[in-house]
Amino acid sequence: QVQLVESGGGLVQAGGSLRLSCAASGRTFTNYNMAWFRQAPEKEREFLVVIRYSGGTYYGDSVKGRFTISRDNAKNTVTLQMNSLKPEDTAVYYCAAGTQSTTYERGYNYWGQGTRVTVSS
Repeated sequence: QVQLVESGGGLVQAGGSLRLSCAASGRTFTNYNMAWFRQAPEKEREFLVVIRYSGGTYYGDSVKGRFTISRDNAKNTVTLQMNSLKPEDTAVYYCAAGTQSTTYERGYNYWGQGTRVTVSS
């Protein structure tokens, strides 16, 4: 089992920045690809970005150029730096861990409880 706990959500004005963190515990962190998804009200969960255990990254189009993912294997954490935030970024953000590197939810075995981000206009 892998336990994931997100933090760092909150309220920010459009154009601002937030940094989300995901702390992992349990099985060996370095074995897993780590991803961020989000779910806005009445919308399906959306893939944002994945960072592979090797460090390679892949970004979804909606956040490319604005969000940056990083991982610290020594601290078992993944960070999502979010810049130039827009009201449409308002959602609950989820951290996920899996052995696949994919944009699909089903590729991830473990999920955090989510952290809410609200971007005001």
